[in-house]
Amino acid sequence: MATSTLKSAALLDQMKLHLATDAGKDLVKKIGLVYQINIGPKKMGIDEEIFVVDLKKGEVTKGPYEGKPDATFSFKDEDFLKVATGKMNPQLAFMRGAMKVKGSLSAAQKFTPDIFPKPSKM
Repeated sequence: MATSTLKSAALLDQMKLHLATDAGKDLVKKIGLVYQINIGPKKMGIDEEIFVVDLKKGEVTKGPYEGKPDATFSFKDEDFLKVATGKMNPQLAFMRGAMKVKGSLSAAQKFTPDIFPKPSKM
């Protein structure tokens, strides 16, 4: 992955390693969905970096998904971290406009802090 200035990128790198573990492989079996995550450093929609968390193949890649992801999320860098680390409830983030969702809402509801590795040192 190209180096990124986003704090979220470090978490997504951990996610990559996490998916290679048994716990990660269970996630793939359980969820089997593809998420595209668009993260703006300061504002949603501006200078976004795009990541794909593919819980069909069990990989995390940088750049837009080829095809149609099950759900696409937009965040600001710090809001993504809050949601991914369980400091902000995804429903609350959505209602406050800190998270935008496109695609399947049932797929989006499976996008919870539980899919992310617990941050060792953040």
